[in-house]
Amino acid sequence: MTPESSTKTVCFHGAESTGKSVLCERLLVTRGWPYVPEYGRLYCEEHGIDLTMADLLVIAQGQARMNRHALEAAPPVLLHDTDQLMTAAWAQMLFAEVPEQLLAYPKADLYLLFEPDVPWREDGTRFFGEDDTRARFAALAEDMLVRTGVPYTRISGSWEERVSLATQAIEELAAAG
Repeated sequence: MTPESSTKTVCFHGAESTGKSVLCERLLVTRGWPYVPEYGRLYCEEHGIDLTMADLLVIAQGQARMNRHALEAAPPVLLHDTDQLMTAAWAQMLFAEVPEQLLAYPKADLYLLFEPDVPWREDGTRFFGEDDTRARFAALAEDMLVRTGVPYTRISGSWEERVSLATQAIEELAAAG
């Protein structure tokens, strides 16, 4: 057994502007749980948001590299701000297809599915701010979890409710050994 195999991984998953990145930051500060940031955001900040399928595949590879690197430290819990299942949802939303390779990457031990029931905030890298497209994207994100059969917990409500629900789910996973 390798040290990183004892790490419990939790992926924050869902539509844009639902508090995933902010909550990763908060849990790092308040609980000491390290997290892997979203490679796609870094990529879009550098290359722009006019994405192709080839860009999504590069983003998936970059996220995988960052995830592997973070696992080398073998923390008890490692949060992922996103993973390739979210990239698969992007592929479906933007191009109406999902390359199988996006579904073949390693999966987290638990996914936290963030509901789009909080106000939208534009940050320059976001796409789907209209209610109907945001709801469609959220549904596609959940579809990827169902399609791959991974365990997930819904996170919704106010900011404090989200913090509480996420913390409880992560603590339960960590306690399960």
